[in-house]
Parts: sequence; C-alpha cells; structure tokens
Amino acid sequence: MAQTDAPMTSQQIAGMLGSNAVVVRRIMAGLRDGGYVEAERGHGGGWRITKRTDEITVLDVYRSLGSPDLFAFGFSNPRPSCLVEQSVNATIAGSIETATALILEQFGALRLSQIEAEVREKMTKI
Repeated sequence: MAQTDAPMTSQQIAGMLGSNAVVVRRIMAGLRDGGYVEAERGHGGGWRITKRTDEITVLDVYRSLGSPDLFAFGFSNPRPSCLVEQSVNATIAGSIETATALILEQFGALRLSQIEAEVREKMTKI
C-alpha cells in the first residue's frame, strides 16, 4: 500500500496475500481504528495507508490487530488440581512471558519502512 498513491481494494490485497477479502477487511478495520489506514468508498475506492512507514512499528500493527497470541499452544486447563501439571504450567508460562516480552521489544524496534526497503531491494533483483 505504501508503494502506490492509489487506494487498494480488499480483493486486491487478498490476492497479493493469498487470503480472502473478508479476512482483509477485518484486519484493515483494526488498522483503521489504530489510525494507520483509511477506507475510501465508492468506485475507485479502497484502502490507503495514512502514515509514513517510518512512523509505524510492527508493534503498532500487532496492537491494532488486537494483540493476538504469539504462540499457538496454550494451557488446556489453566487451573489444574494435579501438582505436576501446575508446575509444568508455571514453568511454561514463565518461558512464554519471557519470549513474548522479547518478541514485543523487537516488534517495537522494527519499522514498516525497514520491511518496505527490503521489499524494494528484492524487487530490483527480479
């Protein structure tokens, strides 16, 4: 989106991502609420980025998307009566909290402009 002045439709974005336009609209709604994109209605409308990519961090995007879980596994029973399971959960929880904090720190340091620069570099090699 940062590469063009023209708005992009949800269908165009979905095609680029190999996703579904409904999923894209849901994601874009979160980014719109965060102030990072806006929607233009009508013929020729679509989504447009509203800030420069050097003003947006991956952490901004992550938070705009509702801060989804970073890890695909969780506790099936968060309050087990089994002492072993309690200990395992406590140990894993600490590791997940530490890893999450490190990832979020890196997300905060990574600007979309850095990703944009990498994309541009790859495009020159095509």
